[in-house]
Amino acid sequence: MATQESTNEERVSPYSDEELEYFREIILKKMADAEDELNALQRSLRESMENNSDESAYSYHMADAGTDAQEREKTYMLFNRTRKFIQYLDGALKRIDNKTYGVCKVTGKKISKGRLEAVPHTQLSIEAKLKRR
Repeated sequence: MATQESTNEERVSPYSDEELEYFREIILKKMADAEDELNALQRSLRESMENNSDESAYSYHMADAGTDAQEREKTYMLFNRTRKFIQYLDGALKRIDNKTYGVCKVTGKKISKGRLEAVPHTQLSIEAKLKRR
């Protein structure tokens, strides 16, 4: 009987193991898509840098150079944003593993299934999110 109580105390997540696996699949799909995007952005940055070093100063217009630099900066920002998103997804997987997934870190209440389906890495309920604004 004591072991039953301790497992209930350890489980903070309001979701069953089956529901947690459902969310894990959503997260893994989003993570795979984000990693594909990250790889594409990395290739784009690498190609952009290689092309930049190949151009001679005489055959390249300054306006083109400025546009290329701006595009590289935008790609780099997207790269960092995608990398951060993957880190958030990884954190969500860890919360699933330790059975704390789906609990708002502000209110301590259950985050709705619909919100987790839309934003599976969230740690905030709608209520807490609206209060933060």
